[in-house]
Amino acid sequence: MKWLAGALVTVVLLLQYRLWLSDDGVRELSRLSDSVERQKAENAELEERNGQLVAEVADLKAGMAAIEERARSELGMIGRNETFYQVVPNRPRTALPTRPEVRTQTAAR
Repeated sequence: MKWLAGALVTVVLLLQYRLWLSDDGVRELSRLSDSVERQKAENAELEERNGQLVAEVADLKAGMAAIEERARSELGMIGRNETFYQVVPNRPRTALPTRPEVRTQTAAR
């Protein structure tokens, strides 16, 4: 009976070792749980972005206002009967760099 109890204790100790200290035990479970949480966060961000894209596609299909807005912002479109003004800020004048003096030599003939 003592050898049966010894064998059972040995089996329990081996299983505990495998559970707590091996690569397939609690550490792996913790690593996988962290990985699942990161993936859920990434999926939530992607779902939000997809929702925005779906709304934008629906907006572009529905009317010309969204298409015109995109053309103005991305392509610089100017509509009919509109005047385009470009305001250029004043920059302080700086002295133009002087060119190095170039001397030409003429060959004596």
